[in-house]
Amino acid sequence: MRTPTRARNALIAPFALITAATLFLTACGSGADDAVSTAAQADKIPTTDVVSGIGRDPAAAELLPSGVTSLTVAVSVGGTPPGTTYLDDGKTLTGQDVDFAHAVAKVLGIRLKTEQASFEAILPALDSGKYDFGASNFGVTDERRGAIDFVTYINDGQGFATREDSELSKVTDLRQLCGLNIATGAGTTFEATLEENKHLCTDAGKKAYEVRTYNEQGAIWSSLQQGRSDVVMSTINGLRYAVAHQEGVKFLNEFHRLDVGFAFKKGTKLAPAFQAAVNRLIADGTYAKILKKWGTTASAITKSQISPPELKD
Repeated sequence: MRTPTRARNALIAPFALITAATLFLTACGSGADDAVSTAAQADKIPTTDVVSGIGRDPAAAELLPSGVTSLTVAVSVGGTPPGTTYLDDGKTLTGQDVDFAHAVAKVLGIRLKTEQASFEAILPALDSGKYDFGASNFGVTDERRGAIDFVTYINDGQGFATREDSELSKVTDLRQLCGLNIATGAGTTFEATLEENKHLCTDAGKKAYEVRTYNEQGAIWSSLQQGRSDVVMSTINGLRYAVAHQEGVKFLNEFHRLDVGFAFKKGTKLAPAFQAAVNRLIADGTYAKILKKWGTTASAITKSQISPPELKD
């Protein structure tokens, strides 16, 4: 599927705004109502403080391994809210995952050191001990559970978006994408899903779609803008936010829901404490405040789980 040159050029200005902003920041479903209300904020990043007032919970803290007083969390910076990005000062990290990580640290009464890493580098680095845990919208899949432990804190998943002039209205079968170019993030569940199912097209006697991977969200949207890609596959929450903040694109649909969790080295002893902390945040109402801040209330979970089986549609 190709977009006429004139139509593509008409999209450059609105796309350039969000792409340039994302690249400057260098920094994975929400309901439609949440996305619309967020759009009304005129691209301002939410700054409501939902963390500093959280108190330590002795019962949850008691579950920490002996001697643990501080932890290092790895985050991937490079997306738009609710993903991790920078505030206008260019040095303060913010985002839904950041808020949840700091909220859990408050409940457990520990210090938190935040380090930046590329998305695809975080999970492999956990086994080496470089980071104590990762917080970058890591979807819980059965494949990942073989090497990583998770503590869930939200439900998000996989979705699609495209240009407004696209004939696509909903992607329920990946064979609808045959012959198209699909842009997505490197090292993500989206890349894995697409690569694993390419055969569906060739099995049906059709040309396989091409998967184009990028390390930054800005590059993904730029590829769509410039016609190098026809469809974007990314997080439901992230797509809704991006579409609400730029003209000329549309959210297609949710494709596959996934639980999202903090990621740990396999066999970690930190999981019970983190699970208790998340459940404390849910019980005292802080959890709902964090979701409201980022416009993702439709992604709420009722309780945290440790490495649950992958959600099946």
